[in-house]
Amino acid sequence: MSSFTVLNVAKPFLREPITSSPNIVTAFVPHPKIVATGFNTRKRVFPLSCWKCNENLLSSYACSNEIDDEEEFIVVNFYRFVFIKDPEEEVSKHLSFMEGRDIHGRIYLSKQGINAQYSGPKKDSLAYVKWVREDCRFSGVLVQISSASNGHAFPRLKLRYKPSLVQLEGGISHLPLLDPLMRAAPLAPSEWRKKLEAVNNANKSSHEKFNPSCILLDVRNGYEWDVGHFQGAQRPDVDCFRATSFGQPESEMIASDPLAAVDKDRTDILMYCTGGIRCDVYSAILRKQGFRRLYTLKGGVSHYLESEGSVGWVGNLFVFDARLSLLPSTYDPAVEIEASTIPEGSLDDSFAKCYICGSQVSELRHRNCANLDCNLLFLCCAGCVKHLRGCCSIQCTSARRLRPVLTGHQRYQKWHNYRDF
Repeated sequence: MSSFTVLNVAKPFLREPITSSPNIVTAFVPHPKIVATGFNTRKRVFPLSCWKCNENLLSSYACSNEIDDEEEFIVVNFYRFVFIKDPEEEVSKHLSFMEGRDIHGRIYLSKQGINAQYSGPKKDSLAYVKWVREDCRFSGVLVQISSASNGHAFPRLKLRYKPSLVQLEGGISHLPLLDPLMRAAPLAPSEWRKKLEAVNNANKSSHEKFNPSCILLDVRNGYEWDVGHFQGAQRPDVDCFRATSFGQPESEMIASDPLAAVDKDRTDILMYCTGGIRCDVYSAILRKQGFRRLYTLKGGVSHYLESEGSVGWVGNLFVFDARLSLLPSTYDPAVEIEASTIPEGSLDDSFAKCYICGSQVSELRHRNCANLDCNLLFLCCAGCVKHLRGCCSIQCTSARRLRPVLTGHQRYQKWHNYRDF
């Protein structure tokens, strides 16, 4: 098997000792026209974020006067379900292309396709996109690009064969992901917005909390919802996507399962995630369970924010890279004007609470517990950060291996930097 020998990226949200073997999680990013940097400031405007197979657009992006520095770092994300006869041979080809290029990230190939999230200088990052899209199997792939103002958003490059492009208990290689009819019907951002507004209007006019005709399903982790979500979406009772069991008969979370009592033939299930791949995967599972009216947000939340602005979205967007949390932005002036007509206060942004004391937090950005062997990813108010010295609980403050309290938007380094604590 051909691959780079690199360090894994640990999942920062688990309560596992950080010295345990980490799992790899999928990362997605939003549109780069106006993005949150590591300091929640606004960067220069990028001319384009999402594009399909169009060489003129790619050339326009690469030659744009708005980004004339080929060494400026960007983050690129894309995936495609397509049959690859020999994925290990395909990995070797991709590794050969990567030689001499400064790219960090996670790029996986399997017999079901490709899933890529990486960062690098614009020149190298876009060269890889162009090379991938020269293959007819990937020519129409939806690519999303955003700014990485502080350099690489990933510590290493991990490019290898992986049986499952998304981590899910039991794997996904047995799922009929290559058949579009077995996945949910994709809705363009404009279509999604119309459906979302219709659902929320219906809920407002109804005295019932449960809408039997439509379910808005957040197919992410609970901690992602904690920093941002679509209005009307229930917080998923899930700490790790791989353990998701919504709508499945063996689910042990019937009380918190939003699909437990729905009519599989008549209820519209509107699914969304950050970049789209988790919804595609999980919709195939729900299809096998008999759910007929399944819809996904094409390109995920990041594509929606690029196309429709932040209408209907509250909070920030959680991403699985060094940036952690990005501000939603209105990318088109026309969208911004339309969004500004929404009555002030119509979207409640007081949902984000401190994990420790329950007070409202002033910043939608997680931090890791200072206890090296806890490493829980949690939201925390400034008072609790100071009182518990960066820990998530009283118990963790007395742990043997405590890291220093970080201020601002600093991130802890890899665990081996603290091995002697």
